[in-house]
Amino acid sequence: MEKIKVLLVGESWLSTGSHQKGFDHFSTGIYETGHEYLQRAFDSSGYIDCTHMPSHLASESFPETLEELRKYDVVILSDIGSNTLLLSKKVFVEGKTAPNRLRLIKEWVQQGGGFCMCGGYLSFAGIQGLAKYFRTPIDDILPVSIHTFDDRVETPEGALTTVLESHHPIVQGVQGDWPPLLGYQETVVKEGATLIAKSQYGHPLLASWEYGKGRTFAWMTDIGPHWCPKAFVEWDGYQKIWQQAMLWLAKDD
Repeated sequence: MEKIKVLLVGESWLSTGSHQKGFDHFSTGIYETGHEYLQRAFDSSGYIDCTHMPSHLASESFPETLEELRKYDVVILSDIGSNTLLLSKKVFVEGKTAPNRLRLIKEWVQQGGGFCMCGGYLSFAGIQGLAKYFRTPIDDILPVSIHTFDDRVETPEGALTTVLESHHPIVQGVQGDWPPLLGYQETVVKEGATLIAKSQYGHPLLASWEYGKGRTFAWMTDIGPHWCPKAFVEWDGYQKIWQQAMLWLAKDD
């Protein structure tokens, strides 16, 4: 079996801290990534080859042509705002035109690519609406409509999953109750899309869609903590869902 080529974009951040100790103070910084558990799921499959493009590199490194995108079967955007892909150095610093990479993704999907957006504070609409994928070409191709406001649903009490389409290739064979989630993005399923699973509050958690010659998948929560806690990412179903999602998006189902 030829390996499925996946490009995972986002899931990295830089955190800074200020420490005041009496008269003296100092600052610290730490670089972190959040794709560890998803990478494990892909690596353990034996048939998924995933390239991770961190957020701080995406502005200059994300493909600017269809030819470059066609090197991949699936593109995943996870916890990375739309501005990172829209405002390259050429545009923001040099004041020149450049390809609209959100439109490029849409065209690539129309021609047969597989696209997935995962939830997070900088996904869909995002915290304070800062991810701002609403009213963009990404909004057009997803199986869900993105709100124009802060779309986070924080569920410290635990969001429980109800699977509505147990025979869908993405969740087929996943047995038992799903571990609770600690949050997700609120969206509305589009007409013609498939709502695979929802929370006890009626919000979509997993949804899929055929768009043009391609396929799209919305995973409304994180791929790792905090919204997708350790009990979930270490659950057998997590790896199974993600491996099957890549097969479905790449049309190898």
